[in-house]
Amino acid sequence: MQTKKELRKEIRARKNQFTQAELHELSSPIIDKLLAHPKLQEVSTIMLYNSLPDEVNTHKLIDLMASSGKKVLLPVVVSDTDMEVRCYTGPADLRESSFHIMEPIGEPFTELSKIELIVVPGMSFDEHCNRLGRGRGYYDRFLPKIPQAYKIGICFDFQKLPDIPFDPTDFKVDEVL
Repeated sequence: MQTKKELRKEIRARKNQFTQAELHELSSPIIDKLLAHPKLQEVSTIMLYNSLPDEVNTHKLIDLMASSGKKVLLPVVVSDTDMEVRCYTGPADLRESSFHIMEPIGEPFTELSKIELIVVPGMSFDEHCNRLGRGRGYYDRFLPKIPQAYKIGICFDFQKLPDIPFDPTDFKVDEVL
């Protein structure tokens, strides 16, 4: 089996075979599947992520969920090891982070027990719901803080593999779309 570092490099190469327009087009059926998911329809507080250009595009999803009356939370990186979540109130309240991710500027959302669903990005997922992140460990440290939340990983088909390397500190998701 490949190392995590080797696998990340391979997935980046796979992503680079597509244009931004192609990745955006490939995102639509994934987002449609997520929108039809019963868990998404029944929750009132959801944590999403503001996608990077090489990830499943979540920008319209974020606005759609906010306009539908759901409380939308987005992650904000606050140190080399930690992230917190903040409420999304609209595109005007976002600023670009050092990782070039648009993040909300409001107060931290501290009622983590109210998060019902989290949509999780990943470099790769496997058939056992294991997740390979970008290597910084932000989600692996954050997800244990919200054990009650249903965790859905989303990725492009070419990112899903039969097996990926998995360590005891890595955090699984409940389902992958």
